[in-house]
Amino acid sequence: MIIDGTQIAAGIQEELIHEVKQLKDKHHLTPGLATILVGDDPASRIYVSMKKKACEKIGIHYEEHTFPGDVKEENVIRLIQKLNQDEKIHGILVQLPLPSHLNEPSVLCSIAPEKDVDGFHPANMGRLLAGDESTPPCTPSGIITLLEKTGIKIAGKHAVVVGRSNIVGKPVAAMLLNRDATVTICHSKTKDLERYTGQADILVVAIGRAKFITEEMVKDGVAVIDVGINRVGGKLYGDVDFERVKEKASTITPVPGGVGPMTVAMLMKNTVTAAKNALK
Repeated sequence: MIIDGTQIAAGIQEELIHEVKQLKDKHHLTPGLATILVGDDPASRIYVSMKKKACEKIGIHYEEHTFPGDVKEENVIRLIQKLNQDEKIHGILVQLPLPSHLNEPSVLCSIAPEKDVDGFHPANMGRLLAGDESTPPCTPSGIITLLEKTGIKIAGKHAVVVGRSNIVGKPVAAMLLNRDATVTICHSKTKDLERYTGQADILVVAIGRAKFITEEMVKDGVAVIDVGINRVGGKLYGDVDFERVKEKASTITPVPGGVGPMTVAMLMKNTVTAAKNALK
């Protein structure tokens, strides 16, 4: 089965449209999201545009703040501090990656944890590790939702995560562990990688290398979640050799149309949740 992330994300957005309408009708509250874009990276502009369109569809108030690539760090943090105090903004998202002269942890840490809808603040990452998923990172949350909505049992399964980034690898491993999977994390220094990927009941791949996982590296019946987005010769490819691996997998996500749409949907969900929390 090929998992249709676009369709599942659309269903989540429909639910959020209803929730936002209720917040407006009952509490006169409109959830608000502010994005911050530094520089002129084409991919980042596309991602920000997708988030804007999703906000418009769901009924979320949206603000976009842009800086030139050579902006001083204190100017970015000053804006974040202003947005932290803005009652009409419930979520703040800094589009990554940032230019190298900016200290990414310092910038992300300046976001108030309750407005950190990306789930990257150390306070929210710490809560995640402790089992509190009130503000989960968007891509890992999307991965778990894909598995659950397609009826893939997680408890008791051996989940192998290839990649250890703070954005995907580490948090998705924690979320799988929270659901009683046995989790193995692999990375660039792992020896005999195929020995581990070949044992996986659930394989999550987020390493940024096109078609890196081949059919020889997986077992029959594996559930494959491909997080990679690699542009090669004008075409998009995942980290998994989709055409070959799909012949052995029981379920697999395509690229594009798999995890990507879910990341945006989870961002919208986190923003609506943050607005609800503000009511309390």
